[in-house]
Amino acid sequence: MIRFFVKKALLAVATLFTVSVLTFGLFFAVPNSPAELMCGNRKTCTAEQQESIARRMGLDKPVVQQYADFMAGIVKGRTFGEGEAARDCPAPCLGYSFRNDEPVTDIIGRTLPVTLSIVFGAAVVWLLIGVSVGMISALRKGTIFDKGAVGFSLTGASMPILLFGPLLLIIFVYETGLLGYPTYVPITENPLRWAAAMLLPWLALGFINSASYARLARAQMLETLSEDFVRTARAKGMTKMRVYGRHALRAAITPIVTIAGLDLGTYLGGTVVTETIFGFTGLGKASLNAAINLDMPLVMATVLLAALFIVAANLVVDVLYSFIDPRVRLA
Repeated sequence: MIRFFVKKALLAVATLFTVSVLTFGLFFAVPNSPAELMCGNRKTCTAEQQESIARRMGLDKPVVQQYADFMAGIVKGRTFGEGEAARDCPAPCLGYSFRNDEPVTDIIGRTLPVTLSIVFGAAVVWLLIGVSVGMISALRKGTIFDKGAVGFSLTGASMPILLFGPLLLIIFVYETGLLGYPTYVPITENPLRWAAAMLLPWLALGFINSASYARLARAQMLETLSEDFVRTARAKGMTKMRVYGRHALRAAITPIVTIAGLDLGTYLGGTVVTETIFGFTGLGKASLNAAINLDMPLVMATVLLAALFIVAANLVVDVLYSFIDPRVRLA
């Protein structure tokens, strides 16, 4: 198990290193130099101003040295400029935004909690509803509940969040007035207002994903119930609850854990559509604005953070596999 975990951890580090190199290359792939982008207005920005910015931000150094300074800044921080103009950037230092000269870590610290609030709440919704409906549907195959669950899955799978999100706003906010327009409030400030603001995004993102999880859970459970070990457990006289809960469910849930890990990692990198529909400024919307404005430090930071979430999610899934499925440990 230790060797298995170390191998996966080293692979994760190698993946993040590769992503960091490719992401850093974005700095030099844009048509304009980083110093020119930071200078702002091309018409009024002189060559002397660009040179001053390049020296202050370390952009006049060789590319390899710039990459080394960037990675070192993430670990131990760095100092931009010299003398009275020097600015300390504490670890993890990801540079300064080209748009407003604000530390990138401050922007991430402000937007990441919004995305985390949306994703984890929605994940609870889609896992509880999707997996429960799928499992019960498989156990009651051919019944009215099963047919209704299949219809629910098809409805959710065919309804994009671009339609379902505004529909929730129309019903619960504009027409009935049951809920106020979502306005993000930190959970540390007021937990009740935080939950009230997150309710519609949770329902929107959760419903869309729960449909696919219901289909997956139903298919996996039906496949598992036809396996030899389930028939053997029944032949031994085990109760239905023990056969379904201890044997069938444990085997059927493995692929679901894989998909859930990938979805969580992907959504944590940004839920652009959901944030835009409900008027939140999360990590996804911040990264989209950064890409539009060629705010390269913020683009680099959000790409690296998204890669970190996906790699971490995969690592957690691999570890969970060993506990859910004993065959992984034996292998």
